Amino acid sequence: MFRLAYVPGVTPAKWVNVWTERTPDVPIILVAVPAAEVVGLLRNGGANAGFARLPVDRDGLSVIPLYLETTVVMVPKDHAVAAADEVFIADLVDDEVFHPLDDTIEWTVRPGLPAFTRPATTADAVELVAAGTGILLVPESLARLHRRRDLTYRPVPDAPQSQVALTWPTDATTDLVEDFIGIIRGRTVNSSRGRIPASPAEKPAQRQAQKPAQKKPAQNGSGRRAAPAGRKKKGR
Repeated sequence: MFRLAYVPGVTPAKWVNVWTERTPDVPIILVAVPAAEVVGLLRNGGANAGFARLPVDRDGLSVIPLYLETTVVMVPKDHAVAAADEVFIADLVDDEVFHPLDDTIEWTVRPGLPAFTRPATTADAVELVAAGTGILLVPESLARLHRRRDLTYRPVPDAPQSQVALTWPTDATTDLVEDFIGIIRGRTVNSSRGRIPASPAEKPAQRQAQKPAQKKPAQNGSGRRAAPAGRKKKGR
């Protein structure tokens, strides 16, 4: 069994489908986990690997950054910025902006004005946006996840972006983890790079085993070595 954690907004289906095709004898179990809890889950052995949003505490973890997401602003459909194709940070200077406790976007300076509260989760913040009490900036996948008829969203090109990564405990890099890394990196089923590389102690033995055998000189019917071509036998 291979347990794979993923945070809200990440859709692991395409990689899971490849895993199922290649490794049908090893079930893959998906574990949905809040963004703030994925690292703890991995360290406690609750999953073999997981999709997280950077940054995370990398102590004892291996991390492969995968892709960046566009940051968008979620607003009520009658909000002024809904009329634009894209929005810039400067356009939000007079708006109250929610900053949920599970926010994973790294802000140097947060946009707009602080809202009256810090919601515990992004889902809670979306509810407050729908109530008309502020706006919210999130990765685009979270805006799609929390899509509502009374809300819309627009890209914010000059906002920091959220990055999704694959992470797992370094001291638990098993063959199954290596196989999943190979799938993430697009390796073919016949690629040998999907497995853990040999340790330095194993490599000399492998090189020795891979050396081609030296050809022995041909022997004649009497069991004696045949004379080299072009050289006459000495008479007795």
